[in-house]
Amino acid sequence: MTGQQGLRTGATPLAVRMRPSSLDEVAGQRHLLGAGSPLVNLAQDASGETGSVSVILWGPPGTGKTTIAQAIARSSGRRFVELSAVTAGVKDVRQVMDEARSTRDLYGLSTVLFLDEIHRFSKAQQDALLPGVENGWVILVAATTENPSFSVIAPLLSRSLLLTLEPLSEDDLGVLVDRAVSDPRGLADAVTLADDARAAIIRLASGDARRALTALEAAATVAAAPGAVAEGETPVVTAEIVAAAVDRALLRYDRQGDEHYDVISAFIKSVRGSDVDASLHYLARMIEAGEDPRFIARRIMISAAEDIGMADPHALSVAVSAAQGVQLIGMPEGRILLAEAVVYLATAPKSNASYKALDAAIADVRAGRIGRVPTPLRDAHYPGAKRLGHGKGYKYAHDAAYGVAEQQYLPDELRGTRYYEPTTNGYEREVGPRLDRLRALLTGKPMPKREPDTPAAD
Repeated sequence: MTGQQGLRTGATPLAVRMRPSSLDEVAGQRHLLGAGSPLVNLAQDASGETGSVSVILWGPPGTGKTTIAQAIARSSGRRFVELSAVTAGVKDVRQVMDEARSTRDLYGLSTVLFLDEIHRFSKAQQDALLPGVENGWVILVAATTENPSFSVIAPLLSRSLLLTLEPLSEDDLGVLVDRAVSDPRGLADAVTLADDARAAIIRLASGDARRALTALEAAATVAAAPGAVAEGETPVVTAEIVAAAVDRALLRYDRQGDEHYDVISAFIKSVRGSDVDASLHYLARMIEAGEDPRFIARRIMISAAEDIGMADPHALSVAVSAAQGVQLIGMPEGRILLAEAVVYLATAPKSNASYKALDAAIADVRAGRIGRVPTPLRDAHYPGAKRLGHGKGYKYAHDAAYGVAEQQYLPDELRGTRYYEPTTNGYEREVGPRLDRLRALLTGKPMPKREPDTPAAD
């Protein structure tokens, strides 16, 4: 297959044509495809002597769930049946089970049942799978983009091996794209792929093999369109052609380069500066450039503690919840959670007082200003501790008025040191007066009178 044959109109999509015929051709997922792994054993043994364990493949779109299932069936010589949870019902499942049992009994041939989007199956539909899985009539290979702990019934989970697929790395995507350009099943060298176009396709794919091959096919079609290239010349796919083919601007954004650090720096400074619009702009740039959402979520959590801090203690909970949610549901829906967290942080009152307090304490420790732990605070539970006076004079806080006893907790060398100085922003406006009263109780001084509330900027 050469020339325009690799770009024939109406052909099977490139992503389907390039689907690997064996596990050796699968790009990525090396953590699941090593020698002796359950998937490799499943692909190599058609007799079932190594066991017929069913598996649930959990991962984002385009990471190879369908590819792995079909490669197992082709490599092992097993009968392969594919169902989609979107269209199949209980009747279809039972029919597959009956046929699988007959095929096993009559011909000694086992069946691999690939069930795509198992999370869309109801409990009753999933229950229908149990007899076949438990009795070994079928080897179930189920795929899901949602957390199986919430979307798959417990009996089915307990009878299956849960395997997590990761988004493909840029190197993995590069291998796929290069193979598709040259392979007779793919474009068969009908086009030449420029380096900048290759990098653009990989970046736009964001770890999704199907997206990468779809973009490559669209760009190749544009490059080889009638009149786009002189007779006899090989069409060249450029970054501009890729941008035109996928109708999407190509961002200058290298995850290992300056732009990566510039954008994340601008993002954090915009959140710190309470500019919600700029914060969302830089968030959008990172998402569209294919930045790892886990990296974005980590930076949001750090910002919640560093820049909002005790001015709004709920900010950290919002940030952590968003990070966990992104892990559970993935992208693109995860962007909604990230947006909510960013808006909350950017509009929240700001304080770095707790962060500065710890840095000041660390500076003292590093400078050797540590001192011994006061005797009343030392552990008195081990034999001989009381003879050394450990714990003597300790005042149990709950026995004192307000639950705060007059007592020295810092070492003598640091007595009276203050690290934490709250601001008057947000919740810290309430923390400050309370802290003054706490410090007075600890040192035996009269408690300051409560001041009437005064307006302050949140």
